Amino acid sequence: MAAGDRGHGSGDIKLVCGNSNRALAESIAAYLKTPLTRCSVRRFADMEIFVEIQENVRGADVFIIQSTSFPTNDHLMELLIITDALRRSSARRITAVIPYFGYARQDRRASGRTPISAKLVANLITHAGADRVLTLDLHAGQIQGFFDIPTDNLFAAPVMERDIKARMELGRLMVVSPDVGGVVRARALAKRIDAPLAIVDKRRERAGESEVMNVIGDVSGRTCILIDDIIDSGGTLVNAAEALLERGARDVLAYISHGVLSGGAVARIASSKLRELVITDSIMPTEAVRVAQNIRVISIAPLLGEAIGRTASEESVSSLFN
Repeated sequence: MAAGDRGHGSGDIKLVCGNSNRALAESIAAYLKTPLTRCSVRRFADMEIFVEIQENVRGADVFIIQSTSFPTNDHLMELLIITDALRRSSARRITAVIPYFGYARQDRRASGRTPISAKLVANLITHAGADRVLTLDLHAGQIQGFFDIPTDNLFAAPVMERDIKARMELGRLMVVSPDVGGVVRARALAKRIDAPLAIVDKRRERAGESEVMNVIGDVSGRTCILIDDIIDSGGTLVNAAEALLERGARDVLAYISHGVLSGGAVARIASSKLRELVITDSIMPTEAVRVAQNIRVISIAPLLGEAIGRTASEESVSSLFN
C-alpha cells in the first residue's frame, strides 16, 4: 500500500517520539501525513531524563514511537517518562509503539534465582500509563500475555516477502532456520514464498569442544535464506552460513527483523560468507551498518504507520499480521 493512500491524518492523532529512532518516527509521520508532536527529551547534568510535551494533547489519541534498543535502559526510561508526561497532560489514550522490545529474550526463568525481565518491563510500561502496546516480531509470542493491556504484535514477514519476490528467483530458494527454536518463524516465511524449509541444528557434544552444525534438509544448489527475529553478535548466523555452504548451498542470505548488532557484529558480518544481511529499521542503523557493503536496511514505517492509522480509527489490524 503506497504511503498515505488511506489518508489517516487526523487532528486528534498525536505522534510523539523519544531519542531511540527519530528517523523511523519521521517516516511513520510522513506515511500518516501527521507531523510529529513537539516534545523535548533531554538530560540533566547527572543524566536524569526530563521530558516536556510542547503541544496540547488533552483528549488526543497519542502514539509514542520508541524502540527500547541500545542504550536499552535510557530508551526504556524515556518511554516511561514520556508516557507519564502524556498521562498527566490528559491524553485520551496512549499507545506505546515499540518496534523493538528490549528485554524480550528474558521471557522465562532459564535457571534458579533469575528474573523474568520481559514481564517486569511490561508491568512498568502498563503502570506508567500506557493503554495499549503495538510492537513488531516479539522474540517470544507469549510476551503479549505479559501485558495487562491490549497488545498487537505485528510481523515483518510481509515486508520481507515483498523484498524477496522483487529481487530473487523463487524456484531456487530455500528458507532456513538458524536454530531449532526458530522453526515456526522460518516455516511461516517458507509458506509465503512457497519454498522448502531446512533447519540448522547446533550442538556441543562435550564441554570444551566446538559446536557441530548439522543441517536438516538438502540445501545443495539452493539459494538459502536464513530467517530470525534478532541478530546480536552475529556468531550463530555466520556459522550457519558456513555450514550451509559446506553442504552445497549456492548462496546464503539472511533476513532478520531486529539488527541489534552489538560489539564487533558488523565487522563479523562484513567478513563473513553471507552474500547479504537484510534488516529492518526497527532499530536505528549505526554508521557502521550504513556503510557495510553486505548489510541492507528495509523500512517497516508503512507497516507501522498503517497499524497506527487503523488503531486510531478503530479498524481491524489483523490483516496486517498475514
